[in-house]
Parts: sequence; structure tokens; C-alpha cells
Amino acid sequence: MSAVELAKTLDMPREQWLELRRRGIGGSDAAAIAGLNPWKSPIEVYLDKIGELPDQEDNEMMYWGRVLEDIVAKEFSNRTGKKVRRRNAILQHPKYTFMIANIDRELIGEKVGLECKTVSEYGKDDWKDDKVPEQYILQCQHYMAVTGYKGWWIAALIGGNKFVYKYIERDDDIISYLIQIESDFWKMVENRTPPAVDGSESSSEILKLLYPESDTDTEIVLPIEAQTLIDEYEIACAEEKAAVQKKEEAANKLKALLGKYETGKVGDRIVIWKTVRSNRLDSKALKAAHPEIYQKFVKESSYRRFEIK
Repeated sequence: MSAVELAKTLDMPREQWLELRRRGIGGSDAAAIAGLNPWKSPIEVYLDKIGELPDQEDNEMMYWGRVLEDIVAKEFSNRTGKKVRRRNAILQHPKYTFMIANIDRELIGEKVGLECKTVSEYGKDDWKDDKVPEQYILQCQHYMAVTGYKGWWIAALIGGNKFVYKYIERDDDIISYLIQIESDFWKMVENRTPPAVDGSESSSEILKLLYPESDTDTEIVLPIEAQTLIDEYEIACAEEKAAVQKKEEAANKLKALLGKYETGKVGDRIVIWKTVRSNRLDSKALKAAHPEIYQKFVKESSYRRFEIK
């Protein structure tokens, strides 16, 4: 089995590339659909595919990811002796045509691909020893499903100064699972049946984008299942309050043990209670003393406050 070339991407305008991506499920979508992407939820993928999300604006992280991709690929070749090349095309599964792939590189003379990542220092623990973050494992397995390849290398530049590369074997059980959940998801896209929102930050941000303003003139009657959700919310609030109190109690007892000292050690753990100084603008004082300056620089913002009475 080999992938079909849906479109050539060399010199393709970004707007056209984004439109073609909406015609199927890509590797970065796979983990989100499976609920394993910490930055993207299934509802976000769904809204993107039906064209109800604005195009994602380019940012510093995306820019440097593209710039450093070639460096990561070259370093992988230097360290392994394996030659790689670009595949300037959107690839498509020959049977499940909604499964598409934009792969970073493929190895010359092998049925193996290469995924290049740029990772911040904060994510270094996710790559310790033989670990590869779950969302990237699913991304690579998705690419293997589309291309029919037997394996995939993933190379990452971590924190700008640490380079790792690891091999991911093709796993047909995972691929079968991905084909099933992506098939089910694509039916929802075709039928305009949205997946359920979840508790992820991504879902929260999407709801803010979809409903930025509240209609103050109308009160609606919620369905009966709203009562169950209210009960779940209130139980979670009570548990959260108890957890916060327990956390603060433990912190205060540790502070009392430290006293005037900044750090203390017990076993392999270090407890720190550090003096931190910062300068903050006193907006209330500025408004009182210089209201004209305050008004010149104040910026109005709005948000929707959620509460249950």
C-alpha cells in the first residue's frame, strides 16, 4: 500500500494549504481526537474542519518550528548517517481518504519517515530515556497508516541545546484504533454532529471564541441533563476547595519549619520559601492622581463570568 498525492505543496499559498487540510484528518489532529493532545480538543478539530474557526495566526513558536525544522533534519542525518528528503505533497490514505498527512521528511531508500520537533526546556522530562510524548507517537502512527511505512523516526531539539532522536515501530493495533476513531470522527464532521466538549483549556478557549458576548435580554430553559451537570460542578467545587485548604495547610506547616531560612532539604527534596520583589503599577492611585493619563492608556476588556446560584 502506498499513499496517494492529494496535492503538491511546493510554493503553495498558505491559504490554499489550510483549506486542503480541512478536507481530512492530519497527524496533529489524531492525538486530539483520541483525547491525548494537551493543546487541542476534539471540538476544536471539529470546528476547524467545518470552517467555523478563524485561521490560526502565525506566532513565534510556529515560525521558529519551521525555521528549525531543516536544522533538526540535518542534525539527524549527521548523527545517524541516514539521508532524508522532503516530500512536498499532502498525502492521502488510498482507502480512508479522510486520512491525510503532511510529513516533514522521508528516509531515502527506506520505507521510513522523520518527524522534526522543536521543544521548550519545560518539556524536557517528556523525552527522558526512551520516552516519546503520547501525542507524537499517535502522530507518527497516523503517518504510518497513511503512507504504509514500517517505522518513523522522531528528532527533537530541546531547549535549543539538547538533541534527541528515537525510532517508533509501526504498531498495527494502534493504527487500527486510529482508523476506527478517525472514521467515527469524520462521520461527525460530515453529519455536522459536534463531539462533546471536555474540561480541557482548549475547549474553554473555543467556547470563548464562539460565544464572546452574552444575550442579557433572554433567559432559556435548559434540558434536564443540566441538573446532573450542576451537581457534578458543585461536588467538584467542594472537592477543589477542600484540596486547596489541604494544600495551604501543608505549605504553611513547611513555612513554619523553614522560619527565616530560604531553603531546607529533606531526603532528595528541597523546600524553598524565597523573597521575591517586583514593581507593579498602582492603577487606582494613578487614576486618582492623574485621571486624564489613566483614561488615555486604559484598555477595556470583557469576559463572561460563569456562576451557579
